[in-house]
Amino acid sequence: MTPRRIAVGIGLVFYCLITSHLYAQVRPVTNPTGQMQDTGKIIRILRADRLTLVKLDSASERYILAGNVQLMQDNTLFYCDSAVKDESMNTIEAFGNIHINDADSVHTYAQYLKYLGDSKLATLRQKVRLTDGKGVLTTDELQYDINARIGSYHQGGKVVNGKSILTSRQGYYYADTREVYFQDKVKLSDPEYTMSTDTLLYDLNKELATFVALTTINDGRSRILTRSGYYDMRSGEAEFGKRPLIEDSTQQVVADSIRYDKKKGSGFAKGNVVVRDTAQGLTVLSGQAEFDQGTGRMLATLKPVMILRRDSDSLFISADTLLSGSRPRRVEIISDSAASPVDTAASAGRSIKDKSTKPSDSLKIVNLPSDTRVATTTPTQDSVSANRILSLKTPVVSRDTIAQETDSVRFFLAYRHVKIFSDSLQGVCDSLSYSAEDSVFRFFQDPVLWARDSQVTGDTILLHTRNQKPDQLWVLENGFSVSRTPEELFNQIRGNTLFGQFKGGEIDFLRARGSAESLYYLQAEDSSYFGLNYAKADAISLYFINRELKRVTWVAGVEGVTYPFRQIPADKRQLRGFKWLEDRRPKSRYALFAD
Repeated sequence: MTPRRIAVGIGLVFYCLITSHLYAQVRPVTNPTGQMQDTGKIIRILRADRLTLVKLDSASERYILAGNVQLMQDNTLFYCDSAVKDESMNTIEAFGNIHINDADSVHTYAQYLKYLGDSKLATLRQKVRLTDGKGVLTTDELQYDINARIGSYHQGGKVVNGKSILTSRQGYYYADTREVYFQDKVKLSDPEYTMSTDTLLYDLNKELATFVALTTINDGRSRILTRSGYYDMRSGEAEFGKRPLIEDSTQQVVADSIRYDKKKGSGFAKGNVVVRDTAQGLTVLSGQAEFDQGTGRMLATLKPVMILRRDSDSLFISADTLLSGSRPRRVEIISDSAASPVDTAASAGRSIKDKSTKPSDSLKIVNLPSDTRVATTTPTQDSVSANRILSLKTPVVSRDTIAQETDSVRFFLAYRHVKIFSDSLQGVCDSLSYSAEDSVFRFFQDPVLWARDSQVTGDTILLHTRNQKPDQLWVLENGFSVSRTPEELFNQIRGNTLFGQFKGGEIDFLRARGSAESLYYLQAEDSSYFGLNYAKADAISLYFINRELKRVTWVAGVEGVTYPFRQIPADKRQLRGFKWLEDRRPKSRYALFAD
């Protein structure tokens, strides 16, 4: 036989072997137990540079493949440098540059593969990488269920999705939904923030993180703690549940749930809301609140209560609506052409000397409880200054004034049904404002303030504070002060305006100006009452020591009368407009939380 015929014969034999092998892979076969095997589970050999058949026994055989190996099962392609295919067990063990193409949607790479054809379960090791075109998962060992299209790792892994990097000890990848379920020491790193938790569900398509365990989000400026909710990494919008906390260097927000926009730094908190301004020692409790971390603004509704922390006497404020925020501090530099310093100081409530003012009337002084004495004299510098102060002129600033913005100052506003309570001071009004720039509380529309047994009313009340304690009191229009004695008697003073000073948290001085009237009960040294004094003047001043009235002075246009105690007419026991409003007074801080 010629060499040519011998070569053709060998070629025919090899062709028959290959075609019979491929035919055996497509025709119905039985597994080692004799049952029919699903053809969708058969692993087909597509190509290899070298193929060796090793027959172990009558029922077992293996194929050893090397060089550019390609295998296929259903819609899944396998590539590798070399592989061993166990025909009876329907398994593959592959080595070097492994690539699994699962329906051309998920691609997995590794250096070692153990694949069970019947269960379609792949175990990959060494430089494992799985990608769906959206994100890339890397790990040292991965279990990938091709049938369920679920990959899992248990010895640490990393998912890179755009600029976000997620790491964890354990993870589960769901190819159909493109979601990754991370567990155990989960950390997400992004150029703008970091996130750490114990359990996290991450949607690669939507770039959406869903929280099911305690999670911390930190961007270097603010920190978020939550136990449930989601965070959209594209838009920066999030919703947190189970008492989340959001805080920065000056503000802290806690609530049952919070909707939050990370890019804007604003949010809406609902349910048992607690907002703390750590810089100002301010806390707000409410049913719901809107907040903005950039501006420091906060709007609280649904029974809000604000707490201003003090060393020994915190102030509680409640209203229908509370608004807190910050604005730039303004510093005014006034030129020489501006108004006189007298008017400026007067409007600020500070006494200064004015030698140009000339006396025009008499001064009457009464010291209590010693005998009464009357003196006619030149008005003292104190009385002149007080007149200037009580004029409350608005400072006139020239056009040369320069407004400079420096650091920001806090302010807050309270609207409708306002109540305030502290151990030393209580009050009610329709609306209230406060600015840290001048440390003044402004009470509007039917305000009433109580300090111990004293009550102050008027159209508008300004309460100046110093070192977080009452310092001065101004009542603008229809000022009325009432002081109740232990015997249920009422000392009264009224005027167009009232000015008071505090010492140690107690009223030390009180002055009425403009149609001023006073009515007070006279006491002897043994504290017994012996009469009632009524007087009117342009200005009346009351001086107190240890909360007791010790001296009264009248300035200009003085008229008055004294009644013996047992001969006081019934219609003379009260000044015009007298009202004792104890029933409106908050009796405790808990009254501010009541319906």
